Amino acid sequence: MLGIYRSLQLQGRTFTAMTSIVQESSNKMFGGWQKVYCHDSKELQCKMKFGVYIPPQAESEPVPVVYWLSGLTCTEQNFVTKAGAQQYASKHGFLVVAPDTSPRGCNIEGEEDSWDFGTGAGFYVDATEEKWKTNYRMFSYITKELPEIIAANFKVQSDKSAIMGHSMGGHGALICALKNPGQYRSVSAFAPICNPINCPWGVKAFTGYLGEDKGAWKEYDACELLKKYNGPPLEILVDQGKADSFLTQGQLLPDNLVSACAAGGVPVIMRMQEDYDHSYYFISTYMGDHFDHHAKFLKN
Repeated sequence: MLGIYRSLQLQGRTFTAMTSIVQESSNKMFGGWQKVYCHDSKELQCKMKFGVYIPPQAESEPVPVVYWLSGLTCTEQNFVTKAGAQQYASKHGFLVVAPDTSPRGCNIEGEEDSWDFGTGAGFYVDATEEKWKTNYRMFSYITKELPEIIAANFKVQSDKSAIMGHSMGGHGALICALKNPGQYRSVSAFAPICNPINCPWGVKAFTGYLGEDKGAWKEYDACELLKKYNGPPLEILVDQGKADSFLTQGQLLPDNLVSACAAGGVPVIMRMQEDYDHSYYFISTYMGDHFDHHAKFLKN
């Protein structure tokens, strides 16, 4: 069991609070270790799991860290077992963190009713609607609580972080980087939900979590955030399959991201891949390229 100690100031006295992480599995891979941990989340008020690949380089020195955000219906296991990322993390010496996609078991009415809202569909926002706001705080969990846990328990260079994701998680990666200038040195995505305020998935999620105020929605939309981004230089890498059914359904809107990047002066490499769909077969094919992309910035 590993633990994080935080000092709390209460009535002039200092107390130390401990958040423990418990190892649930450990498997040797490519010279390193693929592990899964469980912990009690302060932000989400429930138990959460995350996967961690610890590369062999971490045995002797701190290493950069890459965060992966998964898509709708996923847990930490989808990336861990299907993406084929460990070989590239071992090659480059990156610790890779793959959290779950939402709080679980919160007993909120309606959280299990649909696959694209509630459980497995946190959309990486901090909910403001009364019903959801206590538990559905995935943005703060990903950008604040989880990095603190990683820094306290693993041998990492916290100032050398990158973020990437798929579909809903690609949306999450983009907004985390754009809303926290300088926290991540690089960002990439596979088939991201680029413009959620203008697609059915996003409208449903944002209405449920954030209410009817569309001004609030814009604070979690990459295309809107790009219009006002003024942080350190970012170069966004995106791979999108041309045979992706969600592309033709208007859920992903990559052209809108390209236009927003041009308007905001943020470089984007948008690669449209012939015959590839939305699956982890597609993701695993180009995973090595994404690690090479992050290596340009994390090893600099």
